[in-house]
Amino acid sequence: MKSEMNVKHPKTMALILMLGAFAGLFGETALNMALSNIMEQFSVTAATAQWLTTGYLLTLAILVPISALLMKWFTTRKLVIGGLVISLAGALLAALNINFSILLLGRVVQAIGTGLLLPVMLSVMLLIFPIQKRGVVMGLMGLVITLAPALGPTLSGIIISTLSWPFIFWFSAIAYVLLILVATVRISNVSEITKPKIDISSILFSTVGFGGLIYALSTMAEASFASTIVWAPLLVGMIALLLFGIRQNSMAQPMVNLRVFNYPMFTLGTLTMFLGILIILASGILLPMYLKGALLFSAATAGLILLPGNAVNFIMSPIVGGLFEKIGPRRFGIVGFFFVLVGNIVFVSTISSQTPAWQIVVAFMILFFGLTMVMMPAQTNAMNQLPRELYADGSAAMNTLNQVAGAAGTAIAITLFTSGQNSYVLDVPGATQPEILAAGIKYVFYFITGVSVVGLIGAFFVRKSGEGMEKSLATAKVAEPVRN
Repeated sequence: MKSEMNVKHPKTMALILMLGAFAGLFGETALNMALSNIMEQFSVTAATAQWLTTGYLLTLAILVPISALLMKWFTTRKLVIGGLVISLAGALLAALNINFSILLLGRVVQAIGTGLLLPVMLSVMLLIFPIQKRGVVMGLMGLVITLAPALGPTLSGIIISTLSWPFIFWFSAIAYVLLILVATVRISNVSEITKPKIDISSILFSTVGFGGLIYALSTMAEASFASTIVWAPLLVGMIALLLFGIRQNSMAQPMVNLRVFNYPMFTLGTLTMFLGILIILASGILLPMYLKGALLFSAATAGLILLPGNAVNFIMSPIVGGLFEKIGPRRFGIVGFFFVLVGNIVFVSTISSQTPAWQIVVAFMILFFGLTMVMMPAQTNAMNQLPRELYADGSAAMNTLNQVAGAAGTAIAITLFTSGQNSYVLDVPGATQPEILAAGIKYVFYFITGVSVVGLIGAFFVRKSGEGMEKSLATAKVAEPVRN
């Protein structure tokens, strides 16, 4: 049995999906550089403003597991075009920015569209390209997953300085319109329509579980863990996720087939992706605050300081993809996390209110040099171990945890940042505001450094998968997809 499906325009389909996902993932961090402007315009606190990022990620975390079910009910074409149209509606709402509530609503709507596109992208890419080409294809997809949120502060910084922050969404809206026009004529149906029974309990447990978990993490920036507003949603979320897992394992046709975690390399690869996304999103919200608030750079200059690191990611991603089959995920993972650790150690060693800009540039380049070697190989190796019938479930599980990682990274970063500032003020009562802010940022990078160590240890347990998947494809009895 062939491991890929014949479609008329596979490269165009891949491009549409990657650009749609890029626009959505760019939106995760695009407002980080504008948070201070938004706080001033709408008279909201930093903890409230960060919900523009956390709320986006929260919506993704809730929707992505449901998308595994949607992929079995709706054709690829309907999901892709629907996701782009919903994303367009959200971008337009946010661009109008009538008030903070409308801005937040626009972010949530845009996240719904992105939540439809992300799992479809990964599942479709695995279906339309043969396994021997997946290294390059997944390299490009890894570029989207890491470059989009990392490039958000850079591009938005330039937009904010030359125009104003609502133009971030106007440009996104234009991109969505163009993608919709191309998608209507180039997207083919490759999904397998089985229309399983919709289990309301699974949807409820999933929504409450991921929602409660991320909400609790986000509120920790304003309240202590002992507060009911923190521990109550955390407890409810954990219980709901436990019930979700029990429910999935007892169903003949689960909403998300948790059997994907019976494949050890999928589990380890997903964990690696989780840690990588957490690092990207945490540093993505911290560094713009540091560059603008402590080093007093303009939004445009702060964005340009982060550009070399993004350039490293852009250059390295296709190279890593091309070398994936030759070098393998284990070596890439070990070397990659080593550089991630070095980059974070440089941040911890140098961050202050007087740090030269070139040191931040070098540390950020080292960080992304390592992350580029970590992300794509981990994702490719994880999905390669799954049989074709589990692609949609694996994609949904991985993307869900990626969004949880992003939300957790953002929420934990803001919480630790606040704690670090408070501790520094107690130790140094006469400190200036830039010194206090720099101390808070440095405090968070101790945590991120610890995450890097965990990732490095995990990389030593990776082994290459793919051969097992090809055997399972040869023996699996997979029904021909319904193309309607």
